[in-house]
Amino acid sequence: MLVKKQSIMSGKVNEMELDITQEQLDRYLEGEELIQDIFPHLNASEREFLMTGITGEEWDLACLNI
Repeated sequence: MLVKKQSIMSGKVNEMELDITQEQLDRYLEGEELIQDIFPHLNASEREFLMTGITGEEWDLACLNI
């Protein structure tokens, strides 16, 4: 599923192809379950993207600018 999220770091709308279902995404958006319980198959970077819209590339750029 292609997911689009606005990054809380840059304000840019990023997109990422994730192996998730609409039902899982709906459960996450309801906010009553932990993200790692709904998406145990996603890696930390993919879960970070779902939570904040920040991509691994944005983190890399931010670290270079410190």
